Amino acid sequence: MSYTVSQLLTQDIAFQPIEIKGWVRTFRANRFIALNDGSTLHNIQCVVDFENTDENTLKRITTGAAVHIKGELVESQGKGQKVEIQVTSIAILGDSDPDEYPIQPKKHTFEFLRENAHLRTRTNTFSAVMRLRSSLSFAIHKYFNENEFYYMHTPIVTGSDAEGAGEMFRVSALDPKNPPLDDDGNINYKEDFFGKETNLTVSGQLEAETYAMSLGKVYTFGPTFRAENSNTSRHLAEFWMIEPEVAFMDLAGNMDLAEDFMKSVLSYVLEHNQDDLEFLEKRLLDEEKTKPQAERSEMSLIEKIKFVVDNNFKRVSYTEAIEILRNCKPNKKKKFNYIIEEWGADLQSEHERFLVEKHFKCPVILFDYPANIKAFYMRLNEDGKTVRAMDILFPGIGEMVGGSQREERLDVLKEKMKALDIPEEELWWYLDLRKYGTAVHSGFGLGFERLVMFATGMGNIRDVIPYPRTPQNAEF
Repeated sequence: MSYTVSQLLTQDIAFQPIEIKGWVRTFRANRFIALNDGSTLHNIQCVVDFENTDENTLKRITTGAAVHIKGELVESQGKGQKVEIQVTSIAILGDSDPDEYPIQPKKHTFEFLRENAHLRTRTNTFSAVMRLRSSLSFAIHKYFNENEFYYMHTPIVTGSDAEGAGEMFRVSALDPKNPPLDDDGNINYKEDFFGKETNLTVSGQLEAETYAMSLGKVYTFGPTFRAENSNTSRHLAEFWMIEPEVAFMDLAGNMDLAEDFMKSVLSYVLEHNQDDLEFLEKRLLDEEKTKPQAERSEMSLIEKIKFVVDNNFKRVSYTEAIEILRNCKPNKKKKFNYIIEEWGADLQSEHERFLVEKHFKCPVILFDYPANIKAFYMRLNEDGKTVRAMDILFPGIGEMVGGSQREERLDVLKEKMKALDIPEEELWWYLDLRKYGTAVHSGFGLGFERLVMFATGMGNIRDVIPYPRTPQNAEF
């Protein structure tokens, strides 16, 4: 019977004939194969009877080669593993040139592995990261399904800019060398494929709102795009967003949902990805030892995840947070890179982490932000200067979730759009929601790669997505 490495290491099936297929990690002394098939972090040792194995076959058992092994699973004679395979036959499914194969059994830099992203999941670090990414993705769908949300696919090609960011990738079928022009000499997008100027989406939120106002509870989980020329460890041009939207839910309900959601998803990987988490935690601890003491994290990877799962999130208004930050020692002694001087400042990661890690010592939900630093669709409070926005702050990373109660009043929404020069005709369908059965509704957005970074301890967002898209980089 054919098994995976994970099954062989966890099920009680010793002393049975088995078959397995996988890739050779190492081959020692013409006798010991360390085999991995991606199902687990761990390799299984396969002991070859080299005296009864064809010499040509032995030469082809090299790092990276794909093999089909038949044998018997027995208790291991060596240290480090409970069972091993006594090989009765081995077939080479795919050769690997040992002189050219990039992923040799040695330490590689992450930069080198990004250049070989098509092979980097053959390393322990990246196989662990991608298994965790898969588990987090499943846990997200599982949570929403169990809580009676409907999954919807929002458009990737859009004619609107949901965030007002203006940094979007244009989608066009026009001849770039000779585009049609209108009477004013501008490109005539009426002759383009969609009959108007279109872009890749930055968010599925606005479309999700329309479905929430008929189906009640919906969520999106899809790719989004930003043409922001930021070559940092926290920016991608293509990334995945989770965006639930719920009718008849106010800001307090939105905060309840987001907290419960985050705890549920992270609890899932604590339960189902223990081996991968322990490996990544050890990797992170080894990396921390190379840093100056002041830059080291106070919590290990698993402690950080449990810090979120086990603590109630503290809810603090933006105004209260500003007072705390203005009067704290790092601000008064000018230790912050961005000094907080007055109400209205846009908080940076260093401020968010101070509130979580030093002041409250638990995850924090900030709410009621100044209207002028938040998006047009957020509900204006009665004070006329704040909106019903909320951000969830995590240790080590700062903002994890951003959301709000949406502006359900037609007249107020029109005024906000007018002030920001957002044409009504561009979002006529969005305004229609406020004409026909408007009601309180709320939602939030979570950048999936940021969550994967938090759960894996990886320091660069390029290392938590299979093929990163960044400025000057669209390889693979």
